[in-house]
Amino acid sequence: MASDKRVALPIMTHPGIEMIGKTVREAVTDGQVHFEAIKALAERFPSAASTVIMDLTVEAEAFGAPVLIPENEIPTVTARLVSDAASVEALQVPSLEAGRVPEFLKANRLAVESITDRPVLAGCIGPFSLAGRLYDMSEIMVAIYIEPDVIMALLDKCTAFLIDYCKALKATGVAGVVMAEPAAGLLSDEDHMVYATPYIQQIVEAVQDDDFTIVLHNCGNMGQCTHAMVECGAAALHFGNLVDMAQVVEEVPAEMMVMGNLDPVGVLQQATPEAVYAATTELLEKTATAKNFVISTGCDLPPEVSEANIKAFFDAVEAYNAR
Repeated sequence: MASDKRVALPIMTHPGIEMIGKTVREAVTDGQVHFEAIKALAERFPSAASTVIMDLTVEAEAFGAPVLIPENEIPTVTARLVSDAASVEALQVPSLEAGRVPEFLKANRLAVESITDRPVLAGCIGPFSLAGRLYDMSEIMVAIYIEPDVIMALLDKCTAFLIDYCKALKATGVAGVVMAEPAAGLLSDEDHMVYATPYIQQIVEAVQDDDFTIVLHNCGNMGQCTHAMVECGAAALHFGNLVDMAQVVEEVPAEMMVMGNLDPVGVLQQATPEAVYAATTELLEKTATAKNFVISTGCDLPPEVSEANIKAFFDAVEAYNAR
């Protein structure tokens, strides 16, 4: 934040998977392949940090939720795991040996050991988004009003597991974790303060310190719950492309890092390199006075983003800094 230069940190791993000739399924099930994708991107692009895949099924799968892992698409939870007070009460907080958690820990450990010229940021899901995957998103949005105690009990278990997971990620040597909490963007500021903020605060208090940063990502926020995100206590906030970054940087305290928010699909995946360059430059100009702003993608880059478009993004940042 003290630098006069603009810093660029896109959330991306999928382009690296394609660069090494592997499939998404291989990367999300094999920590070695996952690491190799991260490493390939670090060698190719000057990102301020390396990031792991934003796979929001890993933690739900560890709890026992059924997950579909296609060959070249992002994995998805296919059915709810809990549906009432009894099933929530019976739900066990999983160990860190469950599901694909060990492979993700392996990818982070290998990345830290190999990538030494920049920080490595791990990834995890947020507690409300995890609860939504276990309970079903549509159902949980109703249940917070008719069965709030059940959802809070579920959130307690989700938070307990995420604290364990973040401690294990921290132990790999990563510099922080990008916590993806997109489902909380469906909440009003008031509801976020009840069903998301307190649980994120617990994780922040358990693991964040001078050497480990929580980057709270919420690409669902349309501006209505920015205040509740600030109250979570994360050192950095990462926004999706549904918000106006010029407005966000006015609402977030100057000592808190703000990141975002180029459209990963509409711009980075589907636009021309020239359009990517223009959109990047425009966002840098809109946030020119915000020393706490780090330009990024609004979410994890999807599969099939061209290297030319990623290069155009970094070229625009370099040209802006050369002014």
